[in-house]
Amino acid sequence: MENKGLFLDLNDEEPESIYELFEKRGWGDGLPLVAPTIERVAETLSHVEASEEEVIAVLPPRGGSATYRDVAVNAVLAGCKPEYFPVLVAAVKALGDQRVNLRGVNTTTHPVAPLVIVHGKAVDELGFNAGLGTFGPGNRANATVGRAIRLVLLHIAGAIPGPGDASTQGQPSKYTYCIAENTKESPWGSYPDSLKINSESALTVHCGENPHNFHDMESNDIERILDKAASSMTTFGVNNACISGGEWFIILCPEHARTAFNQGWSREDISGYLFEKARMPAGEFRKQFDLLAWADWMQSLPDESMVPMTQDVENIRVIVSGGAGKHSCVVPSWGMTRSVTLPIET
Repeated sequence: MENKGLFLDLNDEEPESIYELFEKRGWGDGLPLVAPTIERVAETLSHVEASEEEVIAVLPPRGGSATYRDVAVNAVLAGCKPEYFPVLVAAVKALGDQRVNLRGVNTTTHPVAPLVIVHGKAVDELGFNAGLGTFGPGNRANATVGRAIRLVLLHIAGAIPGPGDASTQGQPSKYTYCIAENTKESPWGSYPDSLKINSESALTVHCGENPHNFHDMESNDIERILDKAASSMTTFGVNNACISGGEWFIILCPEHARTAFNQGWSREDISGYLFEKARMPAGEFRKQFDLLAWADWMQSLPDESMVPMTQDVENIRVIVSGGAGKHSCVVPSWGMTRSVTLPIET
């Protein structure tokens, strides 16, 4: 998408004019847009040290080259503040990582969307919401960064419903899907630290479904709380049921995380408990699926054996986000994708 020629059909930069132009050309996400003027794009680009024509990543299925300039245009369109731009750059780099399998993510019939999780210093400095309602509306940073990623996927990657996105029903997170880690209230420190990523700010991309809520407002027993998480995981309705390599992100509210920590539990303890608890009989899987993309050791299990919802305990990843209220969630992956965590370079 060329910003220089974007206004050939415009007499002005009024919201109605750009809205009509984008609708006519099949661009945008269906919502009103901010005009990406030369001045706005230049101000956005000023927050990174790179040539505007340098390619950040090549994004399938179209194989579009995501240059700094093109990503900046989409940032402006989405309503991002210029200072958010380094976060977007890190997200586009993560999406270009082969482990994400963006071609599959963008073209599958499954309703998968990239969840962007912001960590560290950038959360407070840029105003991301890591507390109450982190998945919801009302915060510019969360909303516009997530939206800008979707516009990049539409305009550059070509993930347009129909020719480039075959998702049967889609999902609301295909508009925007961005949260922040609540490191201040995490008893285990930041998620990137657990991965040995030494950076003041970082970003994770995990391609998955909408959040699956679970709640426990009564218990001071972490096992009872996690039993509810396990019940949300043990379903045949997710791709992780038939694809054993899929990851699970367990996003605990601060209260549930504190309960676990007070009982001496680590992130690894939580992952280990859910690996053992979130299981169903092998025979029931075989009744539900003709094809099971399972690890070899799982394929040979007898029907009565209890099979975990992922083949490796390391595929169950734990972060803290949200505020008070004792609701947490699990985010199952699409299955054939891996999360990627990268530093945010400012």
